[in-house]
Amino acid sequence: MPKVVHIITRLILGGAQENTLLTVEGLMRKPGWDVLLVTGPAIGPEGELIERARKNGVRLIIVDQMRRAINPWLDLRSYRILKRILCAERPDVVHTHSSKAGILGRAAAHAVGVPVVIHTIHGMPFHANESALNNFIYKCLERTAAVWTDAIVTVCDAMADQAAAAGVAPRAKFTTIYSGMEVDSFLEAPAFRDDTRRRLNIPLGAPVIGKVARLFDLKGHEYLIGAMPEVLARFPNAKFLFVGDGILKDALAEQARRLGVLDSIVFVGLVESHEVPSMIAAMDLLVHCSLREGLARVLPQALLAGVPVISYDVDGAREVIIPGKTGWLLPPKEVKDLSAAIIEALSDPSRAREMALAGRDVCRGRFRAETMVDSVEALYRRFL
Repeated sequence: MPKVVHIITRLILGGAQENTLLTVEGLMRKPGWDVLLVTGPAIGPEGELIERARKNGVRLIIVDQMRRAINPWLDLRSYRILKRILCAERPDVVHTHSSKAGILGRAAAHAVGVPVVIHTIHGMPFHANESALNNFIYKCLERTAAVWTDAIVTVCDAMADQAAAAGVAPRAKFTTIYSGMEVDSFLEAPAFRDDTRRRLNIPLGAPVIGKVARLFDLKGHEYLIGAMPEVLARFPNAKFLFVGDGILKDALAEQARRLGVLDSIVFVGLVESHEVPSMIAAMDLLVHCSLREGLARVLPQALLAGVPVISYDVDGAREVIIPGKTGWLLPPKEVKDLSAAIIEALSDPSRAREMALAGRDVCRGRFRAETMVDSVEALYRRFL
């Protein structure tokens, strides 16, 4: 029976983490696979998936020393612990996720001679919003780790193209496997629209513009808040639904207060993964103005729920959003374009709905968790 060890830096509520956990759970349901998940502690305000993993019977090891922030002492200890785990488990495949676990996990797998090493890039560690020095260091580390890697999975073609262009590895080493999700829960979500609005004290007839993301750097909430005054001048009863929590909550609330729009924002805070479909269904429009993503899971999730989408044109967004056909794509950081697109979508709900339904057809099969797990299993078997 082949044994697979997945390694991820932390199991918080996030796209990369949900992707990893769904992959582990899916492999567990398939005959002939022995699966272990290794992660650092889920520290921070973003929530965690550790309890779900345990509830679903995932064999789990938490390496307390493995943290997202760079710390040479803890990183060295994490590397040594990972080597001990891999020596004890003797896996056939090591599959790493995220930057920190990707470097340490692949180094440990190489050191102990694991036969097959796979890495998934969920989002680039180097990008235009990072310092030149950090980008140089990240690129050097990724190029080194790629030598120890049999295949690199990306969640969109854009990630593979960017990594290859940066010299991480030859383009042929990359395989795109779209991030899977529990599609049916989003297809069924519209039935919960009114109940969710009542629970959130949002009038049933009010236009609702939503954003699902951690309140964190590069997620772009400040651009949506900046667009609010112009939108509210046209739709004064509109509500802006922010789903997620994080270190920027107070700063974002202060920005909204200065602009006089704080009363139009509903800060939902953290919600469990199973609540996300109903939150999206409560929206008339989903806006994603992040500056750095692989392919934001919330874009196909919204389209599956029949909710129109507006996104900044970053990374893999254009692999889901076809301008004028399945949504709106805008230049990053543009506030006036964002407010104009929101007003356009709310002014013509029939057209916006048509685009959402066209997007649903695109996403229905591509983003099923089962499709992702089948593709991952096929990749393992190719190298085994």
